[in-house]
Amino acid sequence: SGKQTLKIFDGNDAVKRNQFRLISVPRIAKNEEVVEAALRAYYINDDQQEYELQTFTQQVLLSDDVINRNDAAEDSNLGSVFRESVPEAWIIRAKPKDEEVIRIYPAWLKVGMAYVSLRVNKDSTVQSVIKEVLPLLGRQTECLQNFKLVEVLMGSKQVQRMVLDNQEPILNRLKDIRKTSIRQMNQTRFYIVENSKSIVQVNLFVSGLPPQLSPEEYTNILKEELAIKTNVVSVSHVYQAQGAVVLQISCFSEAERIYMLVKDTVVNDKPLNAVVIPAVMASKIPQNCCPLLVFVNPKSGGLKGRDLLYSFRKLLNPHQVFELTNGGPLPGFHTFSKVPSFRVLVCGGDGTVGWVLGALEEIRHKLVCSEPSVAILPLGTGNDLGRVLRWGAGYSGEDPYSILISVDEADDVLMDRWTILLDAEEPAEGAENGIAEPEPPKIVQMNNYCGLGIDAELSLDFHHAREEEPGKFNSRFHNKGVYVKVGLQKISHTRNLHKDIKLQVDQHEVELPSIEGLIFINIPSWGSGADLWGSESDNRFEKPRIDDGLLEVVGVTGVVHMGQVQGGFRSGIRIAQGSYFRVTLLKPIPVQVDGEPWIQAPGQIIISAAGPKVHMLKKSKQKQKKTGS
Repeated sequence: SGKQTLKIFDGNDAVKRNQFRLISVPRIAKNEEVVEAALRAYYINDDQQEYELQTFTQQVLLSDDVINRNDAAEDSNLGSVFRESVPEAWIIRAKPKDEEVIRIYPAWLKVGMAYVSLRVNKDSTVQSVIKEVLPLLGRQTECLQNFKLVEVLMGSKQVQRMVLDNQEPILNRLKDIRKTSIRQMNQTRFYIVENSKSIVQVNLFVSGLPPQLSPEEYTNILKEELAIKTNVVSVSHVYQAQGAVVLQISCFSEAERIYMLVKDTVVNDKPLNAVVIPAVMASKIPQNCCPLLVFVNPKSGGLKGRDLLYSFRKLLNPHQVFELTNGGPLPGFHTFSKVPSFRVLVCGGDGTVGWVLGALEEIRHKLVCSEPSVAILPLGTGNDLGRVLRWGAGYSGEDPYSILISVDEADDVLMDRWTILLDAEEPAEGAENGIAEPEPPKIVQMNNYCGLGIDAELSLDFHHAREEEPGKFNSRFHNKGVYVKVGLQKISHTRNLHKDIKLQVDQHEVELPSIEGLIFINIPSWGSGADLWGSESDNRFEKPRIDDGLLEVVGVTGVVHMGQVQGGFRSGIRIAQGSYFRVTLLKPIPVQVDGEPWIQAPGQIIISAAGPKVHMLKKSKQKQKKTGS
């Protein structure tokens, strides 16, 4: 054949480990072509003129080769045949330079400047580099002795740090790294770091504790269950309503012991959970800086949530990306509690968004930035809120970096949130002999919509099907198929919901038409993108908006009507529009709020505005046009 296969080593380390990559080049290939192919094999995009090939002698290679180990070369004739078939081996080397430009990264946050470039020569030492770099970073008045140059190797499996000696010639250091491995040189950065006294402090967020206890009671529980040592462990923050505390630990071994023990500890039949959280130095964040707090639900969207978690941890500081299945949203909000201005990105379905917004409402008074704007990366089945805010019907594999750009360019909008008070007047179903007390009043928050009757009944059937076989519900397509199936089973059912409930809007009784479902909508998207209210103008009502302080009340006559609405052929029956609602249930009725369904016992349901409007981020139209072009 006109091609030959060559073994390429990228440095002395690869030779010692006998780790090479094979390239195939024409036998008449020029030296430059072989260098280019060798660099490509190691994913190095540098100028090929800066590299050369060094022969790796056949004798050295054969002494270590698999052919010899298998004793195949004992016969002299066979040996010559195998000797010819062994690929030639080369080491790719960087050509020596008298001077070059290196990048120095500041180990502190400097907005608008990731690194500075510096030309160094054979006379440049680590100390002279520090001296030249400080003025470029605006630190010229500070003492050289307060800084050090740190070499950081960011390999695929671990990060290695080494403080360089002040007198070491910097070109010699670069030469040594490249001789070891040219690929390692591409994974190495030089950071200028401020000297500081190392203080051991581990912050551990512990949740799952009984709510509404005093700091002393929480400390006693932790002493009893975890045997904490109060000389090295202190409770720095208490979240009484959520049953959570933050422990400040000044000993690594004690922090590790507590962290491992928490995983196996149960208090009042509830398992504890621990998350190690970073300490953000809010005072060092520039005024015009607005960092992003990312929440990812890895269970949403099949495996996409897990992939996004890894992607965002690579693109951002991993300490600003929180996994919601590990302690919920509270550890993230606590970590950012002293940050003067930040934004939030929630990766998950509408239920996940509601979870984060609910946690934000609870902890808002403890945040310096009490009203952060929230963006959505939709991973669920319906994703109605994501659709309304232009984030799309669902994540379909877009580049995570472009998502971060879209969040940065998004527009700030306000959205109403609603409080629903559920006050049952009769004992819950299944109470023994009917002696049980009525259910205590329950309060839930609503962002999208609240449904009573057939809409909630379909959600409940879907919920039960998912609980029975959770492994099957890992794709949007399958989930919607199950919704269709449970809907078809209800198609012949007859109900008279209007006879089982009474509706009062802004203190006025409203007569209900003959319907099977009653739905309160806050956003113009329902059931995976359908417009339930419709676009026709109507003098009786205001044009709906997500920030108008009003809810729209719509009726549906059954499954067929719901299907027609979702197909875009019809809209719902407009019933009312208002800001305060009282629904009286005369019998147990299925209810769902933002996709979470249950059977509600007879009693009262009161819906009213929930405090201040929440700040959301709406994807910019301009960005969409750019993407389309």
